Amino acid sequence: MAKLPFDNDIKTMRFLTGEMTQGDLGDRVGVTRQTIAAIEQGKYSPSLEVAFRIARVFGKPLEDVFHWVDE
Repeated sequence: MAKLPFDNDIKTMRFLTGEMTQGDLGDRVGVTRQTIAAIEQGKYSPSLEVAFRIARVFGKPLEDVFHWVDE
């Protein structure tokens, strides 16, 4: 599987937000804990809707959560 062209800071943001679990974030976003884990690890590319929902949970713009990786 090819590496995704972007990275994210979800794990750090979860920790800084009262040590939110993957399950808690998944519940708030409407996806499973496994989906959040896969997104964090760069194994799964979230839909645009899910990406925006994740950013909204943290009160951050999308670009603060997801970062394009220049090659």
